[in-house]
Amino acid sequence: MTIDQMLEKTNRVNLLFDFYEPLLTEKQRTFLQLYFHDDYSLGEIAENFAISRQAVYEHIKRAETTLLDYERKLQLLHKHEQRMKLRETLTEVLGDCEPGLQRKAAELFDTIVGIG
Repeated sequence: MTIDQMLEKTNRVNLLFDFYEPLLTEKQRTFLQLYFHDDYSLGEIAENFAISRQAVYEHIKRAETTLLDYERKLQLLHKHEQRMKLRETLTEVLGDCEPGLQRKAAELFDTIVGIG
């Protein structure tokens, strides 16, 4: 796996974590946060919890699978990304309008989709 692929995976897991964190167990939240947010190594996590690196790896993999399963079923991240693309398109369409109208349209869009 290249550095870019690893970074992309980390970013994806972090986004999924942002959406589905409340649905994870405390252990899943803790391990994912330490590994992906706080950049702890498997060894550091294992040492802190007095378990093997393999056990940490398995907990993290299971938590990642859970996040992906939630996204497959609920598609919250996918829908959010679609809304962001729509907002970008709206901004482009209103590009020639006066700044006040652009700002008001962006505020309305954000209110409608629950971003703001």
